[in-house]
Amino acid sequence: MDKEFIEKSREALIKEREEILASLSEQNEQMQNLVGTVETGDEADRAADRIDGTLLNSLSEASSRRLMLIDNALERIKNGKYGICRACGQEIAVGRLEAIPYAALCITCQTKVDRQNR
Repeated sequence: MDKEFIEKSREALIKEREEILASLSEQNEQMQNLVGTVETGDEADRAADRIDGTLLNSLSEASSRRLMLIDNALERIKNGKYGICRACGQEIAVGRLEAIPYAALCITCQTKVDRQNR
């Protein structure tokens, strides 16, 4: 795989990682604000706060998962294994890595996993 492409991917992964960490920090502040206001307001306000809290928690879980995938991709770059499918050992298509820089599986193997998880 082209070293220039790998470096470009590494920079994109680091930028996305920083954005996720900033978003998680902001969500944490919002969650703390919700917790602080749970006892105030009427029943409708408290229900809305619970819904907001659930939504923030779901977003945090998705962001945390993506952060883990990014960290794994950065580790593969460091180890010289970036762009190699972890299942079959074939190169992952550049187009796939451009779309999903943290992809660990080629499209064929990812499709198999997706079918198994249905």
